[in-house]
Amino acid sequence: MTSSALPDVPTQLFIGGSWRDASGGSTFAVENPADGSTLVQVADATVDDGKAAIDAAVAAQAGWAKVPPRDRGEILRSAFETVTARADELATIMTLEMGKPLSESKAEITYGAEFLRWFSEEAVRISGRYSVAPNGATRLLTLKQPVGPCLMITPWNFPLAMGTRKIAPAIAAGCTMVVKPAGLTPLTMLWLAKVLEESGVPEGVLNVVTTKSTGEVMEPIIRDPRLRKLTFTGSTEVGRSLVEQSAEGLLRVSMELGGNAPFLVFGDADVDAAVEGAMLAKMRNIGEACTAANRFIVHADVAEEFSTKLADKMAALKVGDGLEDDVKVGPLVEEKQRDKVAELVDDAVEKGATVLTGGQVPDGQGWFYPPTVLTDVPLSAKVTTEEIFGPVAPIFTFTDDDEGIRMANDTEYGLVAYAFTTDYARAVRVYEGLETGMVGVNQGIVSNPAAPFGGVKASGFGREGGAEGIEEYLETKYVGLGGL
Repeated sequence: MTSSALPDVPTQLFIGGSWRDASGGSTFAVENPADGSTLVQVADATVDDGKAAIDAAVAAQAGWAKVPPRDRGEILRSAFETVTARADELATIMTLEMGKPLSESKAEITYGAEFLRWFSEEAVRISGRYSVAPNGATRLLTLKQPVGPCLMITPWNFPLAMGTRKIAPAIAAGCTMVVKPAGLTPLTMLWLAKVLEESGVPEGVLNVVTTKSTGEVMEPIIRDPRLRKLTFTGSTEVGRSLVEQSAEGLLRVSMELGGNAPFLVFGDADVDAAVEGAMLAKMRNIGEACTAANRFIVHADVAEEFSTKLADKMAALKVGDGLEDDVKVGPLVEEKQRDKVAELVDDAVEKGATVLTGGQVPDGQGWFYPPTVLTDVPLSAKVTTEEIFGPVAPIFTFTDDDEGIRMANDTEYGLVAYAFTTDYARAVRVYEGLETGMVGVNQGIVSNPAAPFGGVKASGFGREGGAEGIEEYLETKYVGLGGL
């Protein structure tokens, strides 16, 4: 599929309210993972472009912070309505650059747009506190103010939602920002920037810098003493490096990093419901999600039934170009990602795992990998500890609750876990015992704009969404009122 199917989308940098070429005139190709064709060339920013972007954000900060909360909220509400109305157009862009089926793209648009609406409502709910000191001599006034200019680095797997989840609360709070979308999927963010511009975001409040030289262009911004916050969604390895860089400026930092989500199925679970939940938890976004179930830890009493039914469901999924009818599984985002998934499966099989379905790279163009179910997976297999980011479900077994919870927690990551049981008391013990920032009980999707999204341990810190999400972009100021 070539660029002829691509709706109109900007390909320049967006800095200070203007669309411009990269200062060096360089561009890079955005490719369609379904066939490797080039969709379009996008501006490849330089260090000077990055400096111009932070300069614009700094220049706009004072004026933007004074804009009434209602006005900031109305901008977000307008953007929500536009994104929703033009969902088909954006879904095509997203599927072409990222690979996910159109149905998945439309689902992400519904989810991602909701952050615009949610934080349009939160903008007018920023509040403080007034109280009397215990000795009665002072009045204590607490207020919230915007953190200031922010740098946002977003991933390729959810190119709209990972952007709106950061941009919307920053706009609501009164912060300006520089956004660096992933080089693999920059078009969705550029399209969103155009929508936000049309919705009334003032010059310099939102700046979008696309580049293939992320470290070279972003590090000077991170080390700029005028920057006040860094937020990143991506791998733990990159997140650690960014945190180190942020330490110089003592930046406010929020990190949504890798995952190794356990999916626990207890002996009393409704197996059919667990299989349906597993399909959601594993196959959302072709498995290319930090929240994707990575290890299926199933009680021995139901392991055979669960494995067989899951394999049947996975095998029935149609694989193909995401623009084709009835396709449920598109290509992985790039060859490197497909190779990684294949290597993890081959490693598990070499160490004794059994393939119930899938497990082989198909012939032909594009970065496709079939839905795969593995049983008898040894704990020595790499899939036990590494994030798969693909349509592969390795199944492990346990025999008692404590063992299952220990297996679930046996990872450096702690983003999300899933548990299926019909016993309420067991459910409470399990979700209290799991070392994760989020838990889905008898459901395969936990992401919700009204809930705080984030993890613990090597999965990062900070929360996005919910009432907590806007706090990441607000500082607390205390004023002591004396002489009364």
